[in-house]
Amino acid sequence: MQKLVEIVAGVTSGTTTATAVVEEHLARIKAREAEIHAFNLVTADQARKDAAKIDEDVKAGKVVGALAGVPIALKDNMCTRGVETTCSSKILQGWKPPYDATVVTKLRNAGAVIVGKTNLDEFAMGSSTENSAFGPTKNPLDISRVPGGSSGGSAAAVSAGFAAASLGSDTGGSIRQPAALCGVVGVKPTYGTVSRYGLVAFASSLDQIGPFTSDVRDAATLLEVISGHDPMDSTSIPQPAASLVSVLDHGVKGMRIGRVTDLPEGCEPDVLARLEAAFDAMRNAGATIVDVKLPSLQYCLTAYYLIAPAEASSNLARYDGVRYGNRVDAADLNAMYAATRESGFGEEVKRRIMLGTYALSAGYFDAYYGKALKVRRLISDDFARAYKDVDAILTPTSPSTAFKFGSKTDNPLAMYLCDVFTIPTNLAGHPAMSVPFGVGSDSMPVGIQVLATTMGEQTMFKVAAELERAS
Repeated sequence: MQKLVEIVAGVTSGTTTATAVVEEHLARIKAREAEIHAFNLVTADQARKDAAKIDEDVKAGKVVGALAGVPIALKDNMCTRGVETTCSSKILQGWKPPYDATVVTKLRNAGAVIVGKTNLDEFAMGSSTENSAFGPTKNPLDISRVPGGSSGGSAAAVSAGFAAASLGSDTGGSIRQPAALCGVVGVKPTYGTVSRYGLVAFASSLDQIGPFTSDVRDAATLLEVISGHDPMDSTSIPQPAASLVSVLDHGVKGMRIGRVTDLPEGCEPDVLARLEAAFDAMRNAGATIVDVKLPSLQYCLTAYYLIAPAEASSNLARYDGVRYGNRVDAADLNAMYAATRESGFGEEVKRRIMLGTYALSAGYFDAYYGKALKVRRLISDDFARAYKDVDAILTPTSPSTAFKFGSKTDNPLAMYLCDVFTIPTNLAGHPAMSVPFGVGSDSMPVGIQVLATTMGEQTMFKVAAELERAS
């Protein structure tokens, strides 16, 4: 399978065409999509039209974008004008947005060819893509195992070669965890680096869009394209995109890499062994390993599962059968609201709405939600102290390799623990990414997570590139 940068080089030089590239990827989709179910919708006809237009521009000598001819898949919670956007929920089935998300506009302007909308845990709530109203996505490397979640379809699309790259959203690890389980690169940028305009909200203070790719260079290239200030997003950081590709060959000599000595328990021995191998690789490349403590990590999971459901409870109140999606008719307005939401939302979404509503209710706000916000500040303070001593931190991405379907569905807490290493950076707003680094005893990929401080993407990508070279 061609890398993103190879496709762009081939299309712009004329050694291949965007049409040929797109047809190659559509053929892979046709061959395995029924087995994998990475997509909710494949936009083959439009992809062919867009590819043909790029080829015309190349022949005419026109300047084409930095992603010319690159097939890209979009998580189905990003608005696409006139194209169904469902969030893998029955309540939005058939809804076609009247506008494009900012990231979609940026991709199109850069010459990317969008091949479809990928499956996800309903409204991005889950860690296995088993919570989709349209059925689960399977891991292309072993279809008896989950691809991770919530962006499981986006990770699977890249892992299976259905798209050269994809976009997902990350609220508590929803890019990085599936990237680790599917053996691809996944990036959650600093909060505010990539516009959230047109991203259907789950938890607005935590959500961030980021890329999936097959290697670090492609991730850097794609993130440069989609980053930058957007006046349509009030949380967008008012500064241009950082140069990332330019730092990939700088190495890590002289850098200080943090080892967290009080990591939460529960990580599989195989994963911890790969983490130790990653630290060895850093030492061999000239970095110094420095022990750091993050004492508030033990409270991250609890804080997140109060803050995120609380925000979800507010954000999802808009789905009432009046303004969006499906409606179930009933005797009166309140009955219609109840019937629509009962039939439209899945069990995990209902669970989180109820958790969030309870945490925000009178008499419990200070005891639960208010306290969780204080913990969030403690987590940020712990990271700030750690980054005084180190340039970046390495942890596992996921406590395990990809697990079997159904093994955690009856135990929500076990499923929530899948995100124990990824949640902290969402609470802090920092960047983090997962890089494939070997396999476990089951021959499934292990991801190593690289963490950096706010706007520390350049440092993060230097470390990620070095890990990739050593893997």
